[in-house]
Parts: sequence; C-alpha cells; structure tokens
Amino acid sequence: MLFLLLVFIVIQFIHPKPNKSSGVQPHTISQSFSIPDDVKSILHKACNDCHSNNTRYPWYSNIQPVDWWLTNHIKEGKAELNFDEYTNRNLRYQYNKMKETIDQVKKNEMPLNSYTWIHKDAILTATEKEKLVNWATAVMDTMKAKYPLDSLIRKK
Repeated sequence: MLFLLLVFIVIQFIHPKPNKSSGVQPHTISQSFSIPDDVKSILHKACNDCHSNNTRYPWYSNIQPVDWWLTNHIKEGKAELNFDEYTNRNLRYQYNKMKETIDQVKKNEMPLNSYTWIHKDAILTATEKEKLVNWATAVMDTMKAKYPLDSLIRKK
C-alpha cells in the first residue's frame, strides 16, 4: 500500500506539455472561412478544447493520471479534426471534415458524452446544432464554388 501511495505521489510531478498556443494560428479555419460570432461561441464551448491548439484545462487536469487521460483524449480529437490546422490540410480533407462534422452533430455524436458529463454548457441545443450544421454546410458550399468538385470529392 505504501508503494502505491509513493507511486501516486511521484506521478503527480510528471505532466505532458499542455495544448496551449499563443496568438492567431496561421492555418486556422477562420483564416479562410467566415465564422459568425454565434458559431464561434458554440465552437469555443463545445469543440475547441479537443479540436484546436488551445485547451481550457479544468482544475482536475493537475491530478495524475487524469492529465494523461485528458492529453490522450485531446491528441485523438486533434488527430481527427484540428480547427487551428485546418487549412494546412488538403482540400479533400477539409471538405470531408465539414461533412463529418454535420453528420456527427446531427447524430449527437459530438461533442462526446464523456466531455458533456462534466462540461454541461457544451451540450448543444437544437438551435446551436442547426447553426453549426448551417455553418459547416456554408463552408462546404464556399469550397464547391471556389474549387473543382473532383478536388473535394474522391470519385468512386
């Protein structure tokens, strides 16, 4: 028992680098696509902690092994979609990520239940879901108007 207590104490001093960046990110989605203020608010409260280069860390992130779990969760979220690196990816990726965003929001798959258990403000209302879906659709429409369709959609 004493050994486990000692291990628990020691791991409190081992923390991964936080997901924090300063300033406007050069490849952020807002550099290429308009984001209305109400959608920015939705992204801030329900998406950006896991899908950007800036996470708002709760107090319990200072406790191990919780911090490791959160860090892994953030890495997985950013690997799927990172709004701060969005325009650094190819057009097909950008287009398909907006399509996936629409699908996941409509199916209530995003934000994740494990996130909304603690972040009750991240539970999206029907109006917020509609605004997010409409915005993602507008991003896709902007891309379709600007680029040839075959650069956005892989032919089957």
